Amino acid sequence: MVVENLDNRRIGMKRKVELKGNLNMYLKWPILMSIILLIMNIILFFINVNVALVVTVFVLLEVIIAIIIYHYSHGKILNDLISFGSDYAQIQKQLLKELSIPYAIVEKNGKILWMNQAFRIIEQTEGKNYKNIKTMFGEITEKAMPKKDEEKELHSTLGDKKYKIVIKKMLLTEINQAVENLSEEGDITKAVGIYAVYLFDETEMLTYVRQIEEEQFVAGLINLDNYDEALDSIEEVRRSLLVALIDRKINKYITHYDGILRKIEKDKYFVALKQKSLVKMQQERFSLLEEVKTVNIGNDMSVTLSIGLGAHGNSYAQNYEFARAAIDMALGRGGDQAVLKDGENITYYGGKTQSHEKNTRVKARVKAHALRELITNSERVIIMGHRISDVDCIGAAIGVFLAAKTSGKKAHIVISNVASSVIPLLDRFRANSEYESDMFVNSEYALDKLDENTLLVVVDTNRPSYTECPELLQEAKNIVVFDHHRQGKDVIDNAILSYVEPYASSTCEMVAEILQYYGEGVRIRPLEADALYSGVVVDTNNFMNKTGVRTFEAAAFLRRNGADVTRVRKMFREDMCDYKAKAMAVRDAEVFKGEYAISICPADTSESPTVVGAQAANELLNIKGVKASFVLTEYNDKIYISARSIDEVNVQIIMERLGGGGHLSIAGAQIADATMEEVVMRLKDTIASMIEQKEI
Repeated sequence: MVVENLDNRRIGMKRKVELKGNLNMYLKWPILMSIILLIMNIILFFINVNVALVVTVFVLLEVIIAIIIYHYSHGKILNDLISFGSDYAQIQKQLLKELSIPYAIVEKNGKILWMNQAFRIIEQTEGKNYKNIKTMFGEITEKAMPKKDEEKELHSTLGDKKYKIVIKKMLLTEINQAVENLSEEGDITKAVGIYAVYLFDETEMLTYVRQIEEEQFVAGLINLDNYDEALDSIEEVRRSLLVALIDRKINKYITHYDGILRKIEKDKYFVALKQKSLVKMQQERFSLLEEVKTVNIGNDMSVTLSIGLGAHGNSYAQNYEFARAAIDMALGRGGDQAVLKDGENITYYGGKTQSHEKNTRVKARVKAHALRELITNSERVIIMGHRISDVDCIGAAIGVFLAAKTSGKKAHIVISNVASSVIPLLDRFRANSEYESDMFVNSEYALDKLDENTLLVVVDTNRPSYTECPELLQEAKNIVVFDHHRQGKDVIDNAILSYVEPYASSTCEMVAEILQYYGEGVRIRPLEADALYSGVVVDTNNFMNKTGVRTFEAAAFLRRNGADVTRVRKMFREDMCDYKAKAMAVRDAEVFKGEYAISICPADTSESPTVVGAQAANELLNIKGVKASFVLTEYNDKIYISARSIDEVNVQIIMERLGGGGHLSIAGAQIADATMEEVVMRLKDTIASMIEQKEI
């Protein structure tokens, strides 16, 4: 029956098929030559009749033979071609069946019309007979199907095998060929749009890729944050034992992960790891950070350490540079944490404890001398803080302004928008004839005055996007940064002098210390001392938050130079509208998870709602059971979050999840393009997620 069908198809095709192209021209060539010979024969009759008669006989013979050959050969050649085409189709069909690459033809809805043997073996791998390719590979959907002549590539898993799936829409000629070759086995003739699907087993390749990835080199640096302080808190005879126990704890941890540890200084270590070991450390969230704190042989202060890791660099040297950048960031954020710089991505772990204040002022003295040198070599100094400048920002800027004037340099402070609480302080300077009228300038004026000999000093922020005028950072050649906030991903990285100390209570405290070592010619007026003292008072919430020995020393220095507590208190008294707004925020607070107070501060009753929001967050901490407070304020088409805690929760890492930052106990974030309800929900989801992951 099959043979009969094939013969009938051949006869039908023979009637329909005609020889065309080069083959048809080749068969007609003898007839064309006969015409040429006839023309030649006619010409010979004009030259020599006898010769022409002889040639005529041979020409007629050639014409008769050519016509006979054409008519008899045409049918035979056509029959042979049809036979060859039929045999070729069978061979092609067989080749497709036996092709080692799994191949199938499917409809747009995923129905399998035909598959070769290799594809059938995969289809029956799990003892199932799939009729639709979408049930085999969930990644294949109607949207994944290619359009026109494009080709789609997908990756999926079936059983324990991983496949690369290539889908190509079959063109009209390909569909006709598929119908001729495969219609006997399937219902392909009814398909309107069909697709060719190829499967490539990439299990082995991906296994090797994963192995190579796991074996990649990761560089690491470990620093003991408070090595000297911890040793000073213990008897001298036990110090060597404490060091030995710490070394043993770190060495045991690194060895457990098949790494290499080398001590390069008394409080610094170099680490070499594999990528797979790093993944395990990440899963355990670097348990060494907590383990090392358990080392106690009578020392009053627990030892903390910082870890910096670099991975996925272009070379071993670049991984080491990544590790150095990571350890600098970990130390700049207060220590007691691990920072991973994975290419351009930075991830933070730990940072749950309050950073320890350094009793030594060596760094402050070094930075003061460096600042004096830079100011001396500059013609002009421009000082800039963050947007919506607060008291700490303005006070620190005035301190740097004083340093510039002491060195005899022209200085300007860039101010655009300030909190309403700062206006009384600014008015006192503007009303004082001893200060130039261009002491406070706008961004346009500063950009106009900026040149190669201008020193730009940024205070109270280390994030370019938070500054009063980011364009100044792009144009300035010489930049100095003074800040007390922990560093994040977005930092001013082209500063020639950077003094970022997260342990400091405020930037005003840092600037007050610098002024003590700036030079003997520094003379602080009472008005300037009030400004610096105000920054310390406000940022510490009247010396209640983040206050250390050096905070009181800085306050005492400012008091000796004329700062008056009564004047400062009267200057920063709240008006009735702000007080009511703060009271409403406290009244309407919601306690989430029994420990986290969340509230919304009304923005329409105050000129500086963000400041009121921060004050309300401080007030909420006075409620028993509240570990952290979050007050949200809508201002200038943004949602501002003020986050506060006492010591139990690191609000900084919570705010970093929302794009912000700050300190362990004082942090914040700014969120645009979102409603208040959306931000509240994001905040709750973030807190819940971090509690579940035991990050807070």
